[in-house]
Amino acid sequence: MLTLVFIIPLLVIFSQCLTINKDKPDPRGDIFAGSSTCIKCHRDVYDNYLHTAHFSTTRLADIHSIGGSFDHGKNEYHFSKDEKVVMEKRKDGLYQVAYVKGKEIAAQRFDITFGSVKAESYLSWKGNQTFQLPLSYFKALGWTNSPGFDSTYVDYGRVIGRRCFECHASYIKDLPMQNQSLRQTESFDKSSVILGIDCERCHGPLANHVNYQTDYPNEKNPKYVATYLSLSRAQRIDMCAVCHSGNKSRILRSVFAFKPGDTLAHFKEMPLFPEAIDSTKLDVHGNQAQLLASSKCFIYSKMDCASCHNVHKNDRGNLALYSQKCMTCHNTVNHNFCPMESSLGAAIKNNCIDCHMPARSSNVITVETAGKGREVPYLVRTHHIAVYADASQKVINYLKAANKLTSK
Repeated sequence: MLTLVFIIPLLVIFSQCLTINKDKPDPRGDIFAGSSTCIKCHRDVYDNYLHTAHFSTTRLADIHSIGGSFDHGKNEYHFSKDEKVVMEKRKDGLYQVAYVKGKEIAAQRFDITFGSVKAESYLSWKGNQTFQLPLSYFKALGWTNSPGFDSTYVDYGRVIGRRCFECHASYIKDLPMQNQSLRQTESFDKSSVILGIDCERCHGPLANHVNYQTDYPNEKNPKYVATYLSLSRAQRIDMCAVCHSGNKSRILRSVFAFKPGDTLAHFKEMPLFPEAIDSTKLDVHGNQAQLLASSKCFIYSKMDCASCHNVHKNDRGNLALYSQKCMTCHNTVNHNFCPMESSLGAAIKNNCIDCHMPARSSNVITVETAGKGREVPYLVRTHHIAVYADASQKVINYLKAANKLTSK
């Protein structure tokens, strides 16, 4: 009897995993439903999510997903007087083609686009391996050399492994190593890649959820799904920190296996103790979790990532919206409102962010202009919420200049 008590529920759950209808099996296994199954019940959420940076952090490269121009005169980058790369449209796809003294020496196709907000970089398949293309596209600069690449010569040889996909995609399957060489490189099953951050990356495997809710459509309490509200604060932070906690920690196991509710310390060596964090030593790119955890706003409140971010919507750049979130805690009633209110006036309600979370240069991502030219800073908004005197002064100077213009 005791055996049956344990076995019967397992059989029910297992049978639900097998009954879901999918056009193509999910490469992660039968317990995954695929994001397309979410559309039936969550159409509005799904449609909004399509416009977010998480959704488009990787996508198939085509003329619509590549921001840089392929028009003559705008499609070249010169490494030297004799060496250049040209973006070209060819019959079988879009290419980065290298020329030396007018002679083609190499050409690789755009296959995957990485990134979408400030910049894009691109991968090309060679057999079962992916390589980063030598040119990237920065919205503020146009075509430029890819971050970390030398700007004096063309390089098609940078291999991209699973670690990059773990934060820029939802899954990719490793292929077994073919030999025992010390110079082994990762190779993948092309058909297994799930681009972008999909629903199940944040809500866990959903085959059981889809089957149950389909069978019991009137059940309003969602079953077999990890909702953000069901997690503790530490679990919520860990879920976002899978990708937003830097890349210097030793990886203990693939974070593709991380499920909502798991403890990140079981996957990465990175204790998240605010008192042990020195925000001045953290790069603004990728370390959002630690930067936030070192902020007084975080330490002395119950805030988490979702206090400011709705990952289902594209609110990027809406400084007024984020400022209103700041003022749910910082207001005159709580006697902790900004002391510069009198000098800033109505503008304070529209922009707390540029003063207290200014854009800072990343040391991880560096870009040089063509021909070993000047180094161009890559600016990312810091998540260490604090008072920044230089940033505040910039805002004050801007408002003063604006007031002079309006008074004239």
